[in-house]
Amino acid sequence: MAETNTESEIEALLADGSVPAGPEELFEKLRALEIAWQAVSHPPLYTVADSKELRGQLAGHHVKNLFLRNKKGGQWLVTCLEDREIDLKSLAAALNAGRISFGSPARLMAALGLRPGAVTPLAVINDLGGQVTLVLDAELTDGQPVWVHPLVNDQTIALKGPDLLRFANELGHPPRLLDFATL
Repeated sequence: MAETNTESEIEALLADGSVPAGPEELFEKLRALEIAWQAVSHPPLYTVADSKELRGQLAGHHVKNLFLRNKKGGQWLVTCLEDREIDLKSLAAALNAGRISFGSPARLMAALGLRPGAVTPLAVINDLGGQVTLVLDAELTDGQPVWVHPLVNDQTIALKGPDLLRFANELGHPPRLLDFATL
């Protein structure tokens, strides 16, 4: 049965009924982990095309994020370089996930506390039950800045790839690294 909730009908709560962390809680966690970041505020961005149009010459890796699921209850948050062409069948095979599809806005909110357009690997801060597997493009770990949303889509922050890995590991979400160039 298809989920039909519109974005405005979705209550901003996680599956357990708790309120998801927002940018301030995220920034507090980054400070506690002594992870440096650079922030940029901007109008809300919903697509990679929006981001490319607005960002100018910000150095580093720019990403796209996919929230995926399968019929067996598996959920994945995939973050890769923005220009990667993703074949869902090849990705599903690499993840040993069976057939995958995009998760609905309601499922995204319940699992990660996010609305469409704000998807980010930093959302693992809201996945206290470990229901979502984080998958990162291996190229993001090369030490260059990685630009991601801080749980909202009207800001973007840059942090180093190794710090992104450390953040995920510290929160109990060791990411699965994939070579998207070969998928």
